[in-house]
Amino acid sequence: MVSIMKIYIIRHGETDWNTVRRLQGRADIQLNDEGRRLAKVTSEALKDIQFSRIYTSPLKRAYETALIIKGDRDIPVIKDERIIEISFGEYEGLHCGKNNYDIPDPEFKNFFDAPDKYCPAKGAESIDELCDRTADFFDEIINDKALQEDTILISTHGAALRGLLQFINKSERKDFWGSGVHKNCAVTIVNVDNGNVIIVEEGKIYY
Repeated sequence: MVSIMKIYIIRHGETDWNTVRRLQGRADIQLNDEGRRLAKVTSEALKDIQFSRIYTSPLKRAYETALIIKGDRDIPVIKDERIIEISFGEYEGLHCGKNNYDIPDPEFKNFFDAPDKYCPAKGAESIDELCDRTADFFDEIINDKALQEDTILISTHGAALRGLLQFINKSERKDFWGSGVHKNCAVTIVNVDNGNVIIVEEGKIYY
């Protein structure tokens, strides 16, 4: 019998910083009321999925999203630093929106527009570092013999999620953003079949 692992990857619900395009990174911002609503709607849509465990970034916005999706399931929720959001160092809390951009380095826009040319600010993390740690996490999960027939939820962040997808797609760094940042509480479904990783659906929203 062929065993298939199913992995659901979710971006956390909305925060107040999301609404005004502030760089969150490692800033531990909690969900706002709309973020909790989106997570609850998504939880209802996934209520019949038999998750065996949940891995989550330790940051509040991802962890609370994980707990809302978990609902009353009696399963472990495991925090893992490797799926925490990318650090923006001294630029965390600054605005990156078109109408409220206050990041002092004009080259920072490479983060979104030319990720292969992005240079992190003081105290920040590079995209390569992000991709290395998310790849390490995902590779460990998909090769864990004890999980080969499990259904798993991963609760993470916009850039960290793209890091996971880059590992799956084996894409070049310039294509890091692929189809873009997923919406809050968007879900990507992945099958792992005898070591073959297949994206079944990417960025699905239920609201």
